Formats: sequence, C-alpha cells, structure tokens
Amino acid sequence: MIWVVSAYCKETKSIVRVHVGSRTNKTLNRVLDSLKLATAKKIYTDKLKQYRFLISKKVHKTQPRATNHIERMHLNFRTHLKRLNRRSIGFSRSVFMLVCILKIYLWG
Repeated sequence: MIWVVSAYCKETKSIVRVHVGSRTNKTLNRVLDSLKLATAKKIYTDKLKQYRFLISKKVHKTQPRATNHIERMHLNFRTHLKRLNRRSIGFSRSVFMLVCILKIYLWG
C-alpha cells in the first residue's frame, strides 16, 4: 500500500512538502522533518496515533475542522488525478510515475 503524505501552509494556501512511500513512520518523518526545519509554530493533524509519538506536544494540535483545507486538497488529487483511483484505467502501478505526476500537478 502506498501513502501520499503532504503538508499544507494555511497562510500561503499551498502544498509545502509531499512524500510518497510505504505506510510507515519513516514516510511521515520525511514531511515532519521539513516542517521542523522550517520551525513551524503549530502543526495541525488528524488523530492518527503515530503523530503523538513523532510531533512534540508544544506544536501539535488536533482540532475539529483544522485539517479541512488539506483534506479538500486530497479530494482534488483523487478527482483530478485518476492515477490515485485504484479501479480506474489510469491507475499507477509504478511509484516513480506517481511521484512524477504529483510533481507535475502541484508545481507544474
């Protein structure tokens, strides 16, 4: 199973970092490390239990409707990029091609 992890900046309304990988803490850490380097003051997440161990309590927040923008962006991914839909003819079997298409979609 492939996991697309992304970070979204509320002020600029843009995707800051995206990483595609297996469903492990290592994949989450790739995105979280870039947020830590940018000295993020607050990191809003859903209530996935891995976040409690990876993000310090000072900056980690889980509030209702705090992740609406990023969830909407993920819905746009699934709607516009048929490579993310498992039952479509355009489904990506190659992780490399999926990463390339995401880069074109986000920064192209």
